[in-house]
Order: sequence, then structure tokens, then C-alpha cells
Amino acid sequence: MNAPDRLPIPTIGSARVFDRRCEKRHDAAWVDARRSDSQSRFLLLVDLKVAIESSADRSRAALRWLSLDEVTALGADPTEFVLLGSDGEDRTYFAVGLAAASVDEAALKPLVDLRSLAIQGAIDPDDLAIAGAARSVLGWRDLHRCCGCCGGRTRARDAGWRRQCWACGQSYFPRSDPAVIMVVTDGERCLLGHEHRFVENLYSVLAGFVEPGEDIENAVRREIHEEVGVEIGAVTYLGSQPWPFPHSLMIGCWAEARTTELTIDRSELIDARWVTRAAAQRMLRGEHEEGIIVPGPHSIAHALIVSFAESGA
Repeated sequence: MNAPDRLPIPTIGSARVFDRRCEKRHDAAWVDARRSDSQSRFLLLVDLKVAIESSADRSRAALRWLSLDEVTALGADPTEFVLLGSDGEDRTYFAVGLAAASVDEAALKPLVDLRSLAIQGAIDPDDLAIAGAARSVLGWRDLHRCCGCCGGRTRARDAGWRRQCWACGQSYFPRSDPAVIMVVTDGERCLLGHEHRFVENLYSVLAGFVEPGEDIENAVRREIHEEVGVEIGAVTYLGSQPWPFPHSLMIGCWAEARTTELTIDRSELIDARWVTRAAAQRMLRGEHEEGIIVPGPHSIAHALIVSFAESGA
């Protein structure tokens, strides 16, 4: 069976409403002017939890944008603001990261874990994309406050998108870790697994990180063979999705199985099984007879399972 032509992956990394203004990150005067502009807005993350506004029943959520006066009152350091971009009306947006110990969390609630928000599907994809970029860059910043070469303190540069050591001058840039995620099929079935970290009855397609010096196709073949012992033939790229938890780039693939016998690596998976197209459709509808569920609609894993479930239509 041939791979589908495209994969309808939900947005989580490139909001349609924002221009990232990458060309302005090096323009310190422009950035300073926008940081101090009363019309600019600031997205606050406290210990990487994002400030939101939610409906009374908490079924819907939106990002909570603060004014310059509000973030200044919290004691935020303007030199650490991260430029997120501008909207169609040329209003500029920044991300601000603070530690919980330095603020009154009660006054800022609700503060939520972005990953949980994404899995619940309670937030608009554009908002999710913006918050995902903010969380990823701020998380990277928190891990690079000191230089890995000499141990000196690093300082924010390029509107928060680069850090430079004050002592030796070494620069550091935000990272993205490539990871393959793949729907494996023998033509009539697809392969799903249950990891140790998953909630009960959750099954998903398999995934793993690309190793240095490795291409995407062989990363798919290696990961599948290591986790379940299946030999893989053709591998087709379908699409990608940034997953900023903390900074992965998920590379979605369709993989054709050459063998089907499973030898499960129990250190990686509790269970793995071949699933028919009809069973995958019941899982997607939440009607599976064993109560098996799959990842939510904001994930590339969901889109990959849909691609298999609809491939025989």
C-alpha cells in the first residue's frame, strides 16, 4: 500500500497570525523601542507554565497577554524578553519567563502546563503555536545561563534568540532535536505501542530521536527494529510538527513493514500490537471494545493514525 500524499498535521509551531520578524532580532534599537512601546504585549510563563484566560467550564482557553506596566510590576528584566513577532496591525509581542519564587502565583492564575493544554485541545492552534515557541526558547534559555566552554554567565542577544558568554564570547542558539514518528503498516494493519509513561489504555505510533550522523529513513528503521524487532522497507516522509516539550521537531513518516513478528523491548514498551484499519477507526472514535484510546487531535501521532485509518477508503 502506498503512503498518502499529504498529512493533515495541526499547527503547533508557526502561527498564521504572526510575522516572527527574524530580520529585526539583530536591530537592538528597534527591539528596545518595541519593548518599551505601550502597545506591545507580553506573554508570561512562570516556571514554563503559561498564563491563560479560560472559560467557566475550562473547556476553552486563550493566552493571557499582559501590558508593559504589568510585567514591569512583576520585576521582569527587559533584557531577557524574547521577541515573538508582530501581528497584522504591527503590534509587537514578547515572551517573558519568570521563576515561581519571584512572583505571586495566586495573582496570575490560571497558570497551566502547555503540554496538557495541547493534549486537551482546549486552545486555538495559533495560540498554541505562539506559546509553543515561547516555551521552547525560554526553556532553552534556562539551561544556558552559563557558558559550556568557560562557565561564565551568558547574556541575551538578538532579542532573546542568542546567548553570548560575557567572558569568552561563545554564542549559543536555541535548539531543535529531530525525532522520527512513524505509522508502520503491513498493508492491512498498523503498529501501535503502549509506553511506560502513557496513561492507561493509551496507544500510539512509535517514535524515537534521530542520532548524530543518521538520516531520517535509517532512524525509522533502527527505532522500529530496536523497539519491536520488525524489519522496515520503504520509508516515506509525510510531514513535520514542532513539539516544544522541550524542543523536539517531530518528523512524521509512513513505514512499510517487511516482517510482522514482534519482539518487544520491554524497557521501551509495555505492549505493542498490530491493529486493523477498522480497529484504528474505533479507537479514533473512542469506541474501541477494550477502551483503547489514541493521542488527541493536536498531535502528529493522531494525524498519522488517521492517515492509516483513512488510507483504505
